[in-house]
Amino acid sequence: MLSEVTRDFILHWGEMGTRWGVNRSVAQIHALLFLAEAPLPADAIVESLGLARSNVSNSLKELQAWQLVQVRHVMGDRREHFVAVTDIAEVFRLIVEGRKQREIDPTLQALRRFASAAEAGHEPHVQTRIAEVLAFVGMLDQWYATMTGVRGTGPIDYLRMAQEIHRLLHRRP
Repeated sequence: MLSEVTRDFILHWGEMGTRWGVNRSVAQIHALLFLAEAPLPADAIVESLGLARSNVSNSLKELQAWQLVQVRHVMGDRREHFVAVTDIAEVFRLIVEGRKQREIDPTLQALRRFASAAEAGHEPHVQTRIAEVLAFVGMLDQWYATMTGVRGTGPIDYLRMAQEIHRLLHRRP
């Protein structure tokens, strides 16, 4: 039986997942495993969330593909148990890495092709706009490369520094 706060967190995480383009069940399973004290077998996930076994199985495969969930074996139990990464900075890094691979990398490749085609087509306004988008997405790619080179509390420290810089730049005289 889930506590009220656990249930509410799982429901909210599922809602947020849908807004981020993630299947609700995938997000809810991630939330359950993120909050769990111990690794859970798939049948416990089915029972806790009231989801179909096939849905849980497919969702766990997706979470494993994102490296957000791993299989753990429990002594004396032949079933696979699942555990989520609980370091929130690492969760964020894994999500950003997955989205970069699925969204940013293909977009950069396409933008480079479009930029070459725009140059050949002699359309200065199109060439300029594509170059602006390419520069911006390239900056995101560079930011990602910088952030993934930092481990431990580094990303959190960067966020704190960014907050302090923002505060300093926007303080009232």
